[in-house]
Amino acid sequence: MEKENGPIMGRIHSIESFGSVDGPGVRFVIFLQGCRMRCKYCHNPETWSMTGGELHTAEEMFQKAYRYRNYWGKEGGITVSGGEPLLQMDFLTELFALAKNKGISTVVDTAGNPFIREERFLEKFNKLMAVTDLFMLDIKILDEEKHRNLTGQTNENILDMARYLSDQGKDLWLRHVLVPGYTDGEEDLKKLSQFAASLKTVKRFEVLPYHTLGLFKWNNLSLEYPLAGVPTPTGEEVARANEILNTQAYQGYLKA
Repeated sequence: MEKENGPIMGRIHSIESFGSVDGPGVRFVIFLQGCRMRCKYCHNPETWSMTGGELHTAEEMFQKAYRYRNYWGKEGGITVSGGEPLLQMDFLTELFALAKNKGISTVVDTAGNPFIREERFLEKFNKLMAVTDLFMLDIKILDEEKHRNLTGQTNENILDMARYLSDQGKDLWLRHVLVPGYTDGEEDLKKLSQFAASLKTVKRFEVLPYHTLGLFKWNNLSLEYPLAGVPTPTGEEVARANEILNTQAYQGYLKA
C-alpha cells in the first residue's frame, strides 16, 4: 500500500474477472503485490516483491470490478488475494467499504502471515473485519518446524489469527495444500483436523492438491524450484486427506 499525496494506492499484481474457486459463487478476484512468505510450492513467486505491480486507487479497482456485477448472482462478489492482502489493509478496507455500500459480498484470501496482536495492527484489522464477509485462510501445516521449513516463517501468529477470527464470530473457510512428502502426513493431518475442530466459525475445509503449473514462473525469475521431482497427489491421496480432515468429530462445526 502506498500513498502519493492523495488517496491510498494499492499495488495490484493482476485481476481475474470470473473466479470460480475463490469464495462463494462467481467472483472478481484482485491479486495484490507483496508477500513475506517464501513457500516452496508457491505458484505466484512474482508476487513476492513489495515494489512490483501497478498502483491503483480503491475507487479505480472497485469500478473495474463493479462492471461485472451482473455475473455474480446472489452469492458472488469480490475476493482479494495475493501475494498477501493483509500487507495492504488500508487499501483493502477502503475497497471493501465501497463494495459493502453496494451490498456486494467481500472475501479475503490470506495466509495470515502479517497478523499480530498489537494495538495498531488490530485497530486496522478490526476495521477490515467489519467490511469483510468471509476470510479464506490457508494453513500450510500445524508443526512449527515443518512450517518454517516450508515457508521460511513461523505459523504461531497465523494460528492465532484463526482463533481471533473465530472468537470474533467471523466466517472462515480453511484451505490446505496437499504436498506429497511435506503436508500429507497422517499425524499432521489429524492435528490440523483437531485444530479446525477447536474453531467455532469454520464453514468449509478445502484440500487443494499440489501442482506445478507455476513452475515456469520460477524459471522465468531464475529461481531454483525447491520441490523439483515432487509428484502431484493422486485422487486417492486427496480423498484420504479429505477424510482425515473432515472427521465425524469435526463435522459438527461445518455449516456449509
